[in-house]
Amino acid sequence: MRARYGVPLSLAAAGAAGLAYAAGFEVRSFRLRRVTVPVLPPGMRPLRVLQVSDIHMVSGQRKKQRWLQSLAGLRPDFVINTGDNLSDPEGVPEVLDALGPLMEFPGAYVFGSNDYYGPKPRNPARYLVEKVQKRHGLNGNPPVVGAIHNPWEELRDAFDTAGWVNLTNTRGRLKLDGSAGGFEIALTGLDDPHIKRDRYAQVAGGPEPDADLSMAVVHAPYLRTLDAFTADGYPLILAGHTHGGQLCIPFYGALVTNCDIDTERVKGLSTHTTACHTSFLHVSAGCGTNRYTPVRFACPPEATLLTLTARD
Repeated sequence: MRARYGVPLSLAAAGAAGLAYAAGFEVRSFRLRRVTVPVLPPGMRPLRVLQVSDIHMVSGQRKKQRWLQSLAGLRPDFVINTGDNLSDPEGVPEVLDALGPLMEFPGAYVFGSNDYYGPKPRNPARYLVEKVQKRHGLNGNPPVVGAIHNPWEELRDAFDTAGWVNLTNTRGRLKLDGSAGGFEIALTGLDDPHIKRDRYAQVAGGPEPDADLSMAVVHAPYLRTLDAFTADGYPLILAGHTHGGQLCIPFYGALVTNCDIDTERVKGLSTHTTACHTSFLHVSAGCGTNRYTPVRFACPPEATLLTLTARD
């Protein structure tokens, strides 16, 4: 009897231990990723950009709130929020409390699908099925029926009041003060491609030559948006959405990306190339999860401090 049940019981125990680690520790093991990106004009001093993404705030997540507040101690030159702030219709006050210290800095934002719509329980295996079938979000799937609408307008109004630039299918500028005084950053943003709200024709045209730096911002790194930004010549694209794969295999990596980007670029700094141009791409693994799948494995929650330096 011991020989018959020993291996299955051992596997069950290992699975239970992994789930306990993923749900009880790693999902709250917040990290700061640091990367250096050589995209500034020669002779320009480095700039520090803090990217926060995929907060997926649920009421009561105090540790996450305190950690986000502490990021203000990094004193970034500016902040980019790449969306999916909510996973709870009641979470807006806690998002604003968590981001309050960061909103003292210049910043800009785009929204993700979870800012607009509340999540529903979902079988995680569907992500694997959609990967095989090349269907993600509303890209190839039928329209969502009976969706919960989140109070995203409250987030928008608070971000706008703080001076953060709304990049919803539009362009904007950040003029930096303090030690970075005199630098002007041109930003081009898209609404979330995951739910087909991106309208690239409204922002096409490439970098603005009178700015010190032009950057592109989008929530979900779908290839159609990366191709468009790169073909137009943007040196740097920031995105989120993927959660870094969320449930990864140690020494292997992510199984899914929840969009059509490859798993090799599911998080961190990489490049994207078209026929004429190559852009740096940074995809944040984000610091939250859907409220119905509050686990992470081999993929800690994160924010990123990007140090932009002069190119060779």
